[in-house]
Amino acid sequence: MISADITVKCQFYDLDPMGIAWHGNYPRFFEQARCALLDKIDYNYDQMRESGYAWPIVDMRIKYVRSLRFGQEVTVTATLVEYENRLKINYLITDVDTGEKLTQGFTIQVAIDNTAEEMLFQSPPVLYQKVEALLC
Repeated sequence: MISADITVKCQFYDLDPMGIAWHGNYPRFFEQARCALLDKIDYNYDQMRESGYAWPIVDMRIKYVRSLRFGQEVTVTATLVEYENRLKINYLITDVDTGEKLTQGFTIQVAIDNTAEEMLFQSPPVLYQKVEALLC
């Protein structure tokens, strides 16, 4: 499938009082990688809106394997694994230096027709076109 990587350096403002990355920052890291992936298929949030659809996240799961520490550089990989009826994107956070897996998760987004304000049970043709153009 299609993947995109970003590198993130854990900053002081990312930490909780215990000196590790606060769990609420991981969705932000996922979002940065998701945007890189959506840019790659030329269907990021601006293009979604212009095509007449919104794509809210309806489910998110995160499994914390090891904590991120101040100054640690990590790679966040977002991989598109489903697009026919929904957007399912898997995430993997690994240490840049060691390659050790630190966190994994996924998000699920569904298409909402902006005019009818109704959820669709199949992804709109524009998404198929964007993904299949990149896969060919």
